[in-house]
Amino acid sequence: MDLGISGRIAVICASSQGLGRACAFELARAGCTVVVNGRDQQALAQTASEIRAETGAAVIPITADVATAEGQLALISAVPHVDILVTNNGGPPLRDFRQIDREAMMTGVIGNMIAPIELIQRVVDGMVARRFGRIVNITSGSVKMPLAGLDLSSGARAGLTGFLAGVARSVAHANVTINCLLPGAFATRRLESSIATAVSKTGADPETIRTTRREAIPAKRFGDPAEFGAACGFLCSAQAGFITGQSLLIDGGAFPGVL
Repeated sequence: MDLGISGRIAVICASSQGLGRACAFELARAGCTVVVNGRDQQALAQTASEIRAETGAAVIPITADVATAEGQLALISAVPHVDILVTNNGGPPLRDFRQIDREAMMTGVIGNMIAPIELIQRVVDGMVARRFGRIVNITSGSVKMPLAGLDLSSGARAGLTGFLAGVARSVAHANVTINCLLPGAFATRRLESSIATAVSKTGADPETIRTTRREAIPAKRFGDPAEFGAACGFLCSAQAGFITGQSLLIDGGAFPGVL
């Protein structure tokens, strides 16, 4: 399927690995110039090289922390304008809510709510003026199905979702869409990190933990990051202009609700 976005400029935050990387690959395949981002310069350079080799796309790697004003400016100023913005950032670590102090709360809220809003503020008016814009925020399945220990992540990302609900409607007339992608359990380094944390706490065999989690998913498997990237690509496509203010859950059926 031709997504109709060849020649567009896409900025994908936290895209040196995991789900952000998958989104960058998909947008590059669609013909976009992509700005990829991460804090590990070596990992970022490797990802940029792999995207160029596979897709032939123009790839601009920017080493920066998107939670800072300096990092955001570095991303946005790397290109003449931004047609597509994918916000993403690592979430707070698994932790009992009693152990989360004020500083940790502020860090979590800045990283997973305030930073995406600030990035959108930087690019949305230009999108409106050009009559095209696609904004996709990678949040979490825990926004719909909160998990104990991920309370800070769930709260910050739910706050972002609520904040942007009205914003999405205010720019829809200009063919600018704002949507969220809510990942469940995907085969990424973050999943392996959470399994390692469970092993350290319980002493259980890692493969037992992995199997238990996988079997709890109706699809009986973890998600492939490429599947997530494909969903992101469609929401960024020319054909998705009538989809805005939505939260698409991609979790293999783990969430048991109907809405």
